[in-house]
Amino acid sequence: MWTVLLLVVAVTAASTGWRPAAPDGRNGPPPPKPEPVSVTELPLPPVTPSTEAGSCTRKINPRGTGCVGRSVGLQSGGFLPDGRHVAAQVSFAGAPAGPDPAGIYTGRQLIIVRTDGTTFPNGDPWKCVTCGVPAENAVGRVDALDYPQPFADGRRVLAGPNIIDCGPRLLVDCAPERAHIYPIRWNVTPEGAGKGGEIRELRLHPDNVHLGFNSFTADNGKLGQFAYLGRLKFDPAPKTGEPRTPRYDLAKVTRLFDPADEQPVEADPRRPGELKVNPGARAVGELRGFSKDGKEVTYIGHSAESSNIDVFAANLTTGKVRRLTSHPEYVDPVDLSPDGKWLVAMDTRGTDRQMFMAGMRAIPPVTDLITSSAASSTRNNGQRRFFQPYLIDRYGDRGDYQGQRLNAAGDGGPGSVNDPNWNGRADPQWSPDGTSVAYWQALVVPPACGGHNPLPCPRSTAPGGRTERMMIARLTGRGPAPARPVAPISDRVPWGTPYQPGSPTPTRPYPREGTYTLRGKVSGSAQVKITETAARTAISTIAVAYKGFSDDGLHVLNGTERVTAANPTLTTTKVDWYSDLVQTGRTRATKKSSPDGFHLTIDVLTNIFQATGTLTTTINGRTYLQPANGT
Repeated sequence: MWTVLLLVVAVTAASTGWRPAAPDGRNGPPPPKPEPVSVTELPLPPVTPSTEAGSCTRKINPRGTGCVGRSVGLQSGGFLPDGRHVAAQVSFAGAPAGPDPAGIYTGRQLIIVRTDGTTFPNGDPWKCVTCGVPAENAVGRVDALDYPQPFADGRRVLAGPNIIDCGPRLLVDCAPERAHIYPIRWNVTPEGAGKGGEIRELRLHPDNVHLGFNSFTADNGKLGQFAYLGRLKFDPAPKTGEPRTPRYDLAKVTRLFDPADEQPVEADPRRPGELKVNPGARAVGELRGFSKDGKEVTYIGHSAESSNIDVFAANLTTGKVRRLTSHPEYVDPVDLSPDGKWLVAMDTRGTDRQMFMAGMRAIPPVTDLITSSAASSTRNNGQRRFFQPYLIDRYGDRGDYQGQRLNAAGDGGPGSVNDPNWNGRADPQWSPDGTSVAYWQALVVPPACGGHNPLPCPRSTAPGGRTERMMIARLTGRGPAPARPVAPISDRVPWGTPYQPGSPTPTRPYPREGTYTLRGKVSGSAQVKITETAARTAISTIAVAYKGFSDDGLHVLNGTERVTAANPTLTTTKVDWYSDLVQTGRTRATKKSSPDGFHLTIDVLTNIFQATGTLTTTINGRTYLQPANGT
C-alpha cells in the first residue's frame, strides 16, 4: 500500500485543440478551481503464484484467509454506509482441498475492504463475506458478483443478480453461517414459468427498494438493449418460476422507452419531407445509475453530436433530459455525488482515442442512427480501456474546463498513480459523505500488448505481481456533504412503458427510406438520403450533404458524408464510411476519409480495432489519426 498526495491541474482545451460548449448549450458559471487529491491503493488478499489447489500456503497467508491469483478477478464496488469500507468482487485461488478450513476461500466471492488503514479483528484489512456460506443458504446463487452495491441498512449488498443478506447483523460483523445469498428473478412469461429473463448492469436505486437493469435484445440480426426499472420484492416461498427457492422478484417493471415518444432523429410530423433532431429525446440506451436524490436515471443515449458518446440524465417523473458530458472522447461509467454538484467519470479524454471520428463538433447525429455501435466500440483495445477518473462539476464541459483528472500527478513510471499502463475500469463510486471516490484499475496484459501487438507489455510492480488494483481518491479540501435519505419512489415512470410478461420486445423507430431536408437552427441545411435494407427492417445507408449548415451560429458545416452499415454477426458491425466535411467559424476543421473510404469491422464485445482506409480529423491545424490496427 502506498499514498501519493496530488495537487491536480485541470485538463485544458489547448491540449485537444477545441473549445466545447456547455452540455446544455449555456456557458454555465466559471469553472471550479482544481482541488487537492490524495490517492491511496487499497489492500487486497495476498497473491498466490499458482492457481493449483494448495498453492495458497500459510507462508503466503499465515492467517489462512485465502489468496488471489495475479489476475484478481477484481471489480470494485460501492461504499458501505459507514464510509470506511468498500465492497468488491475477487476470485480466490490456490485454496487447499479437503477439510482444511482455508478451503472456503475459492472462486468468485464478495469481500469488504477497510479504507482507513485499520484491520478486522483477525488482523486482515479485508474480509470475505460470502466465503463459507452454507450451500443451503445460497440455493440459486448466480456466480457473478459484479457491481457490488451495499444497501443503506449496512446488512445487505447487491452483487450481480444476487442480494447477499446478513439478517440482523451488519456486513462487517457477518459470519458466513448467518449469511444468505438470494437470486433476483425477472418474470418474462405470462404464466410465471422458467428461470426468468436475462438481466445485466444492475444498479440499486437510492431508495433501496427499486432496481435499474438492462437486458439485451436481438433485433434484425443486431444486438440491442433496453433499460428497465422494477421494485424488489422478497418471496420466501415462490410457487412459480425457477429457482423455487427464497428469492427477490422484480415487480411493477417499467421499460424506460415508449415507441410513441419523440425519437432522437425522426421524420418531422409537421413538415413532410423534413428531418428533425430532438436533443431532449429520452433515448435511454444503457442504464448506468441514478442521482443520489433518486430523481434522475443516468444512461448512455443517442449522441447529441455525431460520434460523440456521452452520458445523460432523465428525470424519472418529468422526463426532462440533461446532458452530463460533452467531451468528444468516450465516457461510460459515471457516479453522481451525494450533494448532486459533481460527477466522477471514467473517460478516455486526454488519450485522443476517439478524436479521429468525434473531434469535429456540432455535427448533427444523423449517421449515428447506424454508426453508434462502431463508434462506441473503438474506445477499447480488448481489455485495455484507456479510462482514467475525472471529476466534473454538474455544469459539465465548457470553455477551457474539461474536468480534473483525479490521478493526474506523478512521474508516470511503473506502478505510479498515473502509470498509463494501469487503466481505469467500470463504475467509480462516491463515498456517502462526498469526500472520497473509490475506483479500480487493470494493468495492460496480452493480447492487448506483446506478441503481434506492437505495444510492449509492462511488468507489474503490484504486490505479488497482480494485475488489478483498488484505489481511493480523497478530496482532502472537502468537508462532508452527505445525501439525504430517499423515500421510496413511485413504481410508475410516466414516460416509460409498463412491462407485461411475455409481451414482444419493441423495435426502436427510425426515419423510413427517403430523401429529407434537415434545416440548421441558425443557417443552412442538409440533404439526407436514407436507404433501408432489402427487407425494409433497418437502415443500411445514410448520405448527408451539408450546405452552410449551423445549429449554433458558431460552427458552419459544408461537405458530404456517407455511411453504409451491416451486421455480419449479432455483435459485429461493419461500416463503410466516406467523409469530406469542412467546418468554418469558431473552429476551422476537416473530417476526411481516404479516397477509397474508411472500412471498419468491430465486435461490440471484444473491441479490437481493425480497419482499412483512413478517417482523419484536423482541428485548427492539429491532426488526429485513427488507432493502429490491434491497438
